[in-house]
Amino acid sequence: MALAPEQFYRTTTMNDATLIHWLAEGGLRNLPLERIVDGYARRLNAAGVPVARAFVGTSTLHPMIRARSMIWERSTGPATRFEFHHFEIDAPQLRQSPFMPMLSDRVFARRVDLADPSAVAGVPVFEELHAAGMTEWLGRVFPFGELTPRIGDAEHVQHVGELWFVCSFATDRPGGFTADQIAALDASLPVFAVAAKASTMLSTSHGLLAAYLGDDPAARVLAGSVRRGEVQSVEAVLFFADLQGFTALADALPGAALIDLLDSHLGSMVQPVVAHGGEVLKFMGDGLLATFAVVGADREGVCADALRAAGDVLERVERQNAARAAAGKPTAIVDISLHIGRVLYGNVGGEARLDFTVIGPAVNEAARIEALCGPLDRRLLVSQAFAAACGADRKRLVSLGHHRLRGVREPAELFTLA
Repeated sequence: MALAPEQFYRTTTMNDATLIHWLAEGGLRNLPLERIVDGYARRLNAAGVPVARAFVGTSTLHPMIRARSMIWERSTGPATRFEFHHFEIDAPQLRQSPFMPMLSDRVFARRVDLADPSAVAGVPVFEELHAAGMTEWLGRVFPFGELTPRIGDAEHVQHVGELWFVCSFATDRPGGFTADQIAALDASLPVFAVAAKASTMLSTSHGLLAAYLGDDPAARVLAGSVRRGEVQSVEAVLFFADLQGFTALADALPGAALIDLLDSHLGSMVQPVVAHGGEVLKFMGDGLLATFAVVGADREGVCADALRAAGDVLERVERQNAARAAAGKPTAIVDISLHIGRVLYGNVGGEARLDFTVIGPAVNEAARIEALCGPLDRRLLVSQAFAAACGADRKRLVSLGHHRLRGVREPAELFTLA
């Protein structure tokens, strides 16, 4: 029979703080999951519960990442981490996990005697633990509840989502866990799961917001920057990218082929931008707006990063178009403009719907410059202000002369890569 919480407090007092109190405090403070797992496992050992290896895993709401997991070992702490994408849901490592049947059959607790060959055989995790000298495995599943009971009308109900947290604890004690040790785990594990939920829900929320808003806007929203009209003036490189002739493509292609083309090309745009320190703020149908914030006085370094990102995008799209053409798939040309200037960055919108974005004349000018890529037959155009801020990279640019931008009074000198 499990110990009552007050009994467990008396048996696990360490420096006048109980394990359960420590877990509750960690959850309230949103300690990182690594610290919660490490602190919990080490305190269990100090209280006489010999945990040699622990595993934790959680599902996410990220559009690309299905689940994250981590392994803790007594000698190393939280040393191994895994991340699984949605398309990897049928990967052998997941299919062979002992948690898969527990999740599908809604079995919330399981104990396995690792000294029993029939229990170990055919389960890679159990075979590995047995070979490492483990004697018993305890697994627990904690559903975090339905995310939403219904999305859509009665005839088109979408999949009901559920977040879950799984954990396991293996011991190397001869004979496995004792009854008292299992009781101690039973008493503290729900609080451990709640503390882990506090930590993982924060990271899940950030990951979900970052997927739709960008990393910096997500951090600002979670930090409380949510008031309408709350903006700040910042200097940034503006990165506009767009698919040329997309309207004609949209008219000619079936929906699935159009989405495939969009996803392929937008992916080729996003990855270099993020890799070089940019922030994708929004997708605009067939294009995107990204920014590279100027921190301190390093305008030259930021311009260099943006220019490298633009070059990488064009190279990726060129390779991608060649592969798509060889496969008989439609292709598209990407146009890019780069500009630098001060913008207003923050929350803009209505009372019930806000957008975290950048506004200002510099944004408009960057969009107007991108619109000239087609008429000038160039894949990349940069402004005079950007060229002037490039420093050493200025020699890589050549002038295309002065051109009128729609809505801008004076003709603007434009540049491209030599």
